[in-house]
Amino acid sequence: MDGNVVGFAAVVMALGIPIAALYTFYRVRKLRTDERIAALARGVAVPMEPELSQVARSRRYGILFTAGAVGFIITFGIIGRLADHDAWIAASFGVIPLALGLGYFVDAFLVRRDLRTS
Repeated sequence: MDGNVVGFAAVVMALGIPIAALYTFYRVRKLRTDERIAALARGVAVPMEPELSQVARSRRYGILFTAGAVGFIITFGIIGRLADHDAWIAASFGVIPLALGLGYFVDAFLVRRDLRTS
């Protein structure tokens, strides 16, 4: 049991966390549906939540990815300045979500432009 526990814990966490997230998503969605059905059975008018448009989804993902990337780059930039100069290598990995975020912004712009011309 020298180092086997660490490997076992890593495998359990790597598989357990996504399964727990999926179950939580399922459970919350089921509770919302049950709540809606119960309200409709009592005669209460329940407004339906509108689905986000493709433009809004792309804009939301663009904001999230870009903000996350900027935060990632700033965090490792500060660490690189104060403690370890090799942290700039880690900060450069923030370019990946930054590029994804910018791509989503471009997608939102192109979809909006296509909707206007149609």
